[in-house]
Amino acid sequence: MIQHLKKLLPHLLVLIGFIAIALAYFRPVLQGKQMYQSDIVWSKGMSQKQLDYREDYPGEELYWTDSAFGGMPTYQLGARYPHDYIKAVDRLIRFLPRPADYLFVYFFSCYILLLVLKIDWRLAILGALAFGFSTYLLVILEAGHNAKAHAIGYMPLVLAGILLAFRKKYLWGGILTAVGMGLQIHANHYQMTYYLLLLVLVLGAVFLIDAFKKKELPHFFKTVGVLSAAVVISLLMNATPLMATKQYADTSTRGKSELTIAEDGSKKEVTDGLDKDYILEYNYGIFESLNLFASRLMGGASYEVLDKTSETYDFWLKQAGAPRSQATELAAQTPTYWGEQPGTSGPAYVGAVMLFLFVLGLFLVKGRLKWWLLFGALLSLLLSYGKNMAFLSYFFIDYFPLYNKFRAVTSIQVILELCVPVLGALGLARLFNKEIDISKKTKSLIYAVGITAGAAILLLLFKGSLSFETDNDAYFVQRFGKDFAQQLGGDFINALSADRKAMYSSDVLRSLILVLLSGGVLWLFLKEKLQSNIAIIALGGLILFDLVGVDMRYVNEENFVSARQVNKPFSATAADQEILKDDSHYRVFDVTDGASRASYFHNSLWGYHAAKPGRYQELFDFYISKQNTQVINMLNVKYIIGGEDQVMQNEQAYGNVWFINNIIWVDTADEEMQLLDSTNLKTNAIVNKKSLIGGSTFNPTAEDRIELTKYKPDHLTYKASTTSRQFAVFSEMYYEDGWNVYVDGKLIPHVKVNYVLRGCEIPKGEHTIEFKFEPQVVKTGSTIALAGSLIFLLIVAGGLYIEFKKGKLA
Repeated sequence: MIQHLKKLLPHLLVLIGFIAIALAYFRPVLQGKQMYQSDIVWSKGMSQKQLDYREDYPGEELYWTDSAFGGMPTYQLGARYPHDYIKAVDRLIRFLPRPADYLFVYFFSCYILLLVLKIDWRLAILGALAFGFSTYLLVILEAGHNAKAHAIGYMPLVLAGILLAFRKKYLWGGILTAVGMGLQIHANHYQMTYYLLLLVLVLGAVFLIDAFKKKELPHFFKTVGVLSAAVVISLLMNATPLMATKQYADTSTRGKSELTIAEDGSKKEVTDGLDKDYILEYNYGIFESLNLFASRLMGGASYEVLDKTSETYDFWLKQAGAPRSQATELAAQTPTYWGEQPGTSGPAYVGAVMLFLFVLGLFLVKGRLKWWLLFGALLSLLLSYGKNMAFLSYFFIDYFPLYNKFRAVTSIQVILELCVPVLGALGLARLFNKEIDISKKTKSLIYAVGITAGAAILLLLFKGSLSFETDNDAYFVQRFGKDFAQQLGGDFINALSADRKAMYSSDVLRSLILVLLSGGVLWLFLKEKLQSNIAIIALGGLILFDLVGVDMRYVNEENFVSARQVNKPFSATAADQEILKDDSHYRVFDVTDGASRASYFHNSLWGYHAAKPGRYQELFDFYISKQNTQVINMLNVKYIIGGEDQVMQNEQAYGNVWFINNIIWVDTADEEMQLLDSTNLKTNAIVNKKSLIGGSTFNPTAEDRIELTKYKPDHLTYKASTTSRQFAVFSEMYYEDGWNVYVDGKLIPHVKVNYVLRGCEIPKGEHTIEFKFEPQVVKTGSTIALAGSLIFLLIVAGGLYIEFKKGKLA
């Protein structure tokens, strides 16, 4: 036992070191501050009603919210599920304050992968730090892409399990894969999971070829079988969120639309995923990808602060005649980025030192690992080009299942950002391996320095052939008026171009120096002028200086605010306070804000989500965005916010429920949508013929009444009194999977009406009608998750018993 503890001690110290580094980088969390993340702020607007519900109804969980888009499931809004035991494992690993927890996961997960690759723990530290401090992985935290960071963090852990299994450690490789994959899926960013799958497919192809050459196909397929079982277990443990998400995704903007027309009546392409232009809206320019090596090659972030030594500041001060304070402000708001993306929060910089080590690894590392990491990085890079590599992108969109469900293909470079430090660490391990011929290591080092330093020199030599201008510069100039554009526009663009050129030159030169210094450290080590520990420390210092120096430009103490600003990001305006006096059930339309601010306080027509309810979004595009009064009335919009203190009560809103006279039958979704504009929706309901309803004509009288008497988001109770059979339209969003309607406790059918709402027949007499959200997917998924967790525990227990019997745990 003591021997085992001695072996574990260095790794425990490494983990403590990772904790210290993560807290040191995000040191404001030690003062109780939190990072202000715009996406998280907007998501709080979406989820506030859930948090309130948990306080009001302890022990219950809300799976439906009315706070956004008229109503939607909470499956992608942080819903909690029974028997979600993998979440407990995640919490055990992510115990640090956010976002230090994500940085720690980056380090921890990559360190485990590098240890599985049999890399010396000292060198594994360098690889883990390089992966964790990769600039993109921190920039996404500043933006609030926590789920993405969460999923990326567990990628190396999954790969560690897979590679351990391929080393014939089938049991523990399978267990580690199941845990890693379970955690990765649980992070709830399926785009990152999909990209990981692509990297695993590359690994499988390379390892299959290698197994064929070595005549080890039985071992290969046995490993695949073990890993397949591990993945199945990870899926079982995540059954509830996976099943619920799949169910919702089919009805969201990521699913297939029933419409074949656009808002203007023209025909549109019907797909089962996102539009190609939307998928490829963000793509890297081919030249821009060199910012992996020199961070501000294309100007860095959309707006970088240009100080008083810049040409732009000088222009505003001297040529434009702005006061010093205004010149400083204008220079800080100037668009420095001149790449092809609509905008960026920072470059995807992986470090000049690590790219140099990656090239070194290409010469020193042999076999399947090198080819896997190289091909994985290349595939990631090529797919990130999007429209600039259109034939490849369109091929994946058209023929790779689910690829068309995800947008912003630039983010696939996370695969490259993992492959580079891993191969770099493998290269270092080979260079420090005494069994490898010194002449081979020396020659490889010379080649690596020559290639990377040579690339930097070429970038410096050919900068004169670049314009450093972009079409967007003219649009920016127009903001200051026609006279400014005509008289000073050209001078402004010249000054801005000069600053972009200076950023380009300084960062390329910075990368060149770092490559030469890193190469020098390794040269001195090979010549036995430096001891191995000194060389490793020196190299680690260069990696940290390289990456952290760039990271701090984009993610630093300025991103932190008081915890109260994050936890309570919105304050009720005078308009909100006036509306909140009304305790009835209604919706609010804030025409001044297109995100989730209104959702924080009210049941809103707006919201903020990457996968909005599909039918609602179509209704919004056709009518709500144009403020069509009849549709707004149908949606029971009782209040319209026109400003902080401007609120108008809509007296024409139809209310929560009403009886209609006639059902208008239609054959297609196109007809259903188009008729909403020309039909009196107060007296008529538009229903697709696919729905089965007993009648078409009804005769409500003044004596027929129906009203909402009790309201919870997932349980609405109505009282009806009718003199004859009637048909009621409920101003609630139709969602087929989960909503049930009961009349006096008896389940009856209900249908979709008016494209997005619910409707059902009400029998004659006095009745209680209840709509309950009872998603079977949660019950079924939770049972499966429990079974999966039990199976996993049995396998782990069996593995420990086997190890104990072998004496390995003694």
